[in-house]
Amino acid sequence: MMWRFVSFYMLLVLQGSLTVLSASAQEGIRVLMPAPLQLTAGGQRLSVTQQFTISVKGHPDPRLYAEASRFIRRLSERTGIFLDGTGYVRPADTVSSATLLISVKRPGKLELHEDESYRLEIDARQAHLVAETDLGAIHGLETLFQLISADTTGYYFPGVSITDRPRFAWRGLLLDVALHFQPVEEIKRTLDGMAAVKMNVLHLHCCNDQGFRVESKVFPRLQQVASDGQYYTQEEIREIVRYAGQRGIRVVPEFVVPAHTTAILTAYPGLASVKRLYTLQRYFGVFDPVLDPTNDSVYIFLDKLFTEMAGLFPDAYFHIGGDENTGKDWERTPHIKAFMQAHGMKAYMDLQTYFNRRLEPIIRRNGKTMMGWDEILQPGIPKDIVIQSWRGNAAYYESVRNGYRAILSYGYYIDLIQPAAYHYANDPIPDSVTLTAEERARILGGEATMWGELITPETVDSRIWPRTAAIAERLWSPGTVRDSDDMYRRLDVVNLELEGLGLRQETNRAGMLRRLANGWDTKALETLVDVLEPLKIYDRNQGDTMYTVFSPLTKLADVAIPDQRLPRLFNRWVEDFLGGGVAENRIIAQLQIWKDNDLAFQLLLSHSPVLEEAAPLSKSLSELAAAGLEAMHYIRENKPAGGDWLRRQSEVVQRATQQSGRCELQVVTAIRRLIDRAAE
Repeated sequence: MMWRFVSFYMLLVLQGSLTVLSASAQEGIRVLMPAPLQLTAGGQRLSVTQQFTISVKGHPDPRLYAEASRFIRRLSERTGIFLDGTGYVRPADTVSSATLLISVKRPGKLELHEDESYRLEIDARQAHLVAETDLGAIHGLETLFQLISADTTGYYFPGVSITDRPRFAWRGLLLDVALHFQPVEEIKRTLDGMAAVKMNVLHLHCCNDQGFRVESKVFPRLQQVASDGQYYTQEEIREIVRYAGQRGIRVVPEFVVPAHTTAILTAYPGLASVKRLYTLQRYFGVFDPVLDPTNDSVYIFLDKLFTEMAGLFPDAYFHIGGDENTGKDWERTPHIKAFMQAHGMKAYMDLQTYFNRRLEPIIRRNGKTMMGWDEILQPGIPKDIVIQSWRGNAAYYESVRNGYRAILSYGYYIDLIQPAAYHYANDPIPDSVTLTAEERARILGGEATMWGELITPETVDSRIWPRTAAIAERLWSPGTVRDSDDMYRRLDVVNLELEGLGLRQETNRAGMLRRLANGWDTKALETLVDVLEPLKIYDRNQGDTMYTVFSPLTKLADVAIPDQRLPRLFNRWVEDFLGGGVAENRIIAQLQIWKDNDLAFQLLLSHSPVLEEAAPLSKSLSELAAAGLEAMHYIRENKPAGGDWLRRQSEVVQRATQQSGRCELQVVTAIRRLIDRAAE
C-alpha cells in the first residue's frame, strides 16, 4: 500500500529547511511521527533475517534490556520471522557486531529535563543507536520500529542517519479516571501508545465529584463509600507507575481540591464548607460543594492524605487541581464570610489563594512541586508552583512573564472532538508571541487532556488516538514542522501502528457497529457512520442534564469518531475538482454510494430500533448525495442550474446540517460547494 510510504517527491521539513530525498533513498522509508530533528537518507538497506540480534553496551538503566527484548519480539510479530534471541537481551550479551547495537552512556532519570536525545545510523551492515541515556535509546527504538519496511525481497530497515531530541521537556496526556473509571489494562494500553509517539508524562486525574479512585489506608472511607467500588488498590497504582517507568514515562497524580470534592465530602462531610448530606454526584459539570479553608481539620486531613498519596507516586510533581470553584458555598456561609472579612479578603479567590498557600508547604514537605490549573495563578502564590493553562492563552503567557513555569493544555482538549489539524496548529510558543529567552525557558511543554464524562473503556481509545499523536509531534518536533496535510498522511499510518500495539480504536468500533446492527449486516451503518462525527465542544452534553455516570455510551455518537478520514478525503477531492483537477470520477462514485445507502439502512432499521436516531441523518445523506450528483451533471455540461433547482437544493443542504443522535454529517460543506458551482 503505497500510501504507507514516503511519496516520490515528498519534501521533509527538518530544522527549518527543505530536504528532497532521492528516489533510491525514499524507497521503503516509512513515515515517521513525530518527525525527527534531522534526517538524512542513504541508499543502503539493512535486511531483517533470522540472524537479527541486539546488543547493548554502556551503562543504561535495566529497563533498556527489557525494552530491547520487547523490540525484538515486536519485530518478530510484525514480520513473522522466527528471530534468534526472541527471549531476552541481557547485559552479558554485548557483541559489537550485533545487527542492532545500542550504546548508552548512563541510566536515565525519570525527571523533568532529562536528556532524551538519540542518534540512529543504519547501513547495510548494522543499525547503531547511540544515546546519552536509556530514555533516549527507548525513543530511538520506537523510531527504528516505525522504519520497518518491506518489498518483494523481504523486510528491511532503510539506510538513514537521524539525530533527534525533543523540543519540549513535558509532553503529557491527562487521563481522567474519576468521571468514568478506566481499568488498569486500559491505562497500560494508553502508556504503550504514548511511548510509541514519544510522550513522557501521564497525568492521572484521580478524583472528582463522581468518585475517589485510589485506595487510602489512612482514610478507607474514600474507597468504601466514595468510589462505587471502582478504585485502584495501592498495589495497582505501583504497577501503573512501574509499567510507565519501563516505557520512560512519568506519572503525575492529580487530587483536585478545594472544589470538585463531592466524593471526598461524601466520605468525610465534616470537611465541607456547608453542613449538608453529601452523596456521589451522578451528573457532570461544575458544582458548589467545596472544602472549608477556615477549618484546620481540613489541612490535617489533606496533610495525611497527600503524604500517603505522595508515597505512591514517586514523581517530583503533584497536581492539586484548583479549578472551577464557584465560590457559592463560601459566599453563603456566615463563618466563612466572617473569616474573609477578618483577613481583608475581598473575593472568594482571595480565600482560595489562602488555601493554596497553606497547602503548598504540605506538598513541599513530601518532596513535591505543586501544580494547579490556571485559576490558582493569583497574587501571592509561590513562584515554584507550575501553572497548567486550560482557559486560554492569556494566563499561560502571563504566568511565564511573571516568573512561573507553565504547561499548555488550552487547544489540546481532545475530549472536545476537534480535528487533529486544530490541535496541530496550536503551538506552545507560536511565532506571533514575543517572549524573552528566560520566559521561553519557563514553558515546559504541553498536555493533551482526555476528560472522562463521555468515555468508557470501550470508546476511550478512539477519543485519544490517533489525534493525540499529532499533539505529540507538536511537542516533540521542530516548530517548523507544521504541514497539516503531511501530518494527516502520516497520522493514517500511525493509527494502524497503534492498533498493532493493542490499542482498540478500530477493533472496538467494529464490535460496537455489530451491536447497534443487532446482529445484522453492518455495511449500511458503516457507510453512514463513516461520514458522521459526534457534536463538538460541549454541545453533546446539553448542559449536562442528560448524561449521568450510568448513561449508556453505546449509541451512534459513541461509535462515530472524531476527525473522520473519508470526509477529509472527500473534501479534498471536491477542492481538487473545483480547482480543475481530475477527481471527478471518485466524487461521482462516492456520491452514488451515499445516495443508494438509505434503502439498505431502512432495512437494517427495521431490525434495530436503537438506530432510529440515525434515520434522519441517513435520509439527509441520501438527499444530499443526490443533489451533489445533479450538481456534478450541471458542472460537467457547463450549463448553470436554474434558480428553482438551487432553492430546492438549499433546502436539502439546510436539512442536512441538522444534528440527530448527537451527530452531524461531515460532507455538507463540500457538497454545498458543488451545488453553488453548479448554479454559477
